[in-house]
Amino acid sequence: MDIRDGVSSTALLTDQYELTMLAAALADGSAHRQCTFEAFARRLPHGRRYGVVAGTGRLLEALSNFRFGEPELRIAAGFLDAKTVDWLREYRFSGDIDGYPEGELYFPGSPILSVRGSFAECVMLETLALSILNHDSAIASAAARMVSAAAGRRMIEMGSRRTHELAAPASSRAAYLAGFDATSNLEAVRSYGVPGAGTSAHAFTLLHSAADGAHEAAAFRGQIAALGVGTTLLVDTFDITRGVATAIEVAGPELGGVRIDSGDLGVLARQVRDQLDGLGATETRIVVSGDLDEYAIAALRAEPVDVYGVGTSLVTGSGAPTAGMVYKLVEVDGVPVAKRSSHKQSRGGTKKAVRLARSTGTIVEEIVYPSTETVPVANGFEVRELLAPLVRDGKVVDGLPTLAESRTLVSLGLVSLPWEGLKLSGGDPAIPTTFLG
Repeated sequence: MDIRDGVSSTALLTDQYELTMLAAALADGSAHRQCTFEAFARRLPHGRRYGVVAGTGRLLEALSNFRFGEPELRIAAGFLDAKTVDWLREYRFSGDIDGYPEGELYFPGSPILSVRGSFAECVMLETLALSILNHDSAIASAAARMVSAAAGRRMIEMGSRRTHELAAPASSRAAYLAGFDATSNLEAVRSYGVPGAGTSAHAFTLLHSAADGAHEAAAFRGQIAALGVGTTLLVDTFDITRGVATAIEVAGPELGGVRIDSGDLGVLARQVRDQLDGLGATETRIVVSGDLDEYAIAALRAEPVDVYGVGTSLVTGSGAPTAGMVYKLVEVDGVPVAKRSSHKQSRGGTKKAVRLARSTGTIVEEIVYPSTETVPVANGFEVRELLAPLVRDGKVVDGLPTLAESRTLVSLGLVSLPWEGLKLSGGDPAIPTTFLG
């Protein structure tokens, strides 16, 4: 995607080796052999007990724009022969894709994406699929843990300043999918319809204030004049106790909220709640932010916090480690193939998957089995098939889940986990994965 020129092609969001493999396959005649590639995670990140599939919608949108126009072909012509460049000029994915619906939980070995077609057209999608699924699933998986830790309290994603500018809206979308309530990123509001949230930073208070904070009230008055008394005032620029008192003095007890961005948030939240209640602002919310992660959120669960703002730990690798998904060739002309490298093994053959649950809805096992076999019978358990059609003959199927529906799927999935699966401590995956065949 040439961002400078606003070109919408996604064809160069890829790895050069995919095009060199294409050239070699066209040269030796193997390019048109029918293949299946699967995307899956061999294991979950350390300490994680489940993952959340995210990015499928973005991937399908990117697939529709995976076209080689003249600007893209000029890059390709720098290292490819003319025959391969001509093939790229006409490239359109014409195969089939099945996958776990966006918002579904996944576990080690889950065949999250199954791509079928000729080798040439399928191999082209490896980097596109993995870059989107790995990024978005990592964010969504981290966000889901934070949402669980927050136990129903409002969550705002505010990580734009801690990640790449083009990753920021994708991060917002993934966090919203996993249960966050809003984002500070306006591109996510525009592109994905995520509700927006935001008021002011310390700079606005400093703009109006002397070094000792004597004019903090001027900043609060200006913000309320523009945004109304329901706004949230940032009260920790100088002295929190004084800031809260000034905020209520200026706004009155109907003030929407106060935000604390530093210090011992648990202790401060209790002090601020007592102070607000004493000033008659019993309905004024307390918003906390500042390097929060799921562990910090869980530690604040007993405190009078109403809203969490989360940034760095959600959008960076420290808080959202890569989902570790890979994209592997598993079948050629109907014959299973598998990689045998140490610690990087893959299982051959096109697969399907089902998840077993008790009558209460609690899931107990995932079963992955050859696509040529019938759905396994599991006496006493409810059986739910996991893969759904996403693309047929190169066209995205109708009726795929909306972002709102995927949010619901995440919520239902978390409720279905065994209680130990929601622990923040390290341990085995929440349910085992069994491979048949």
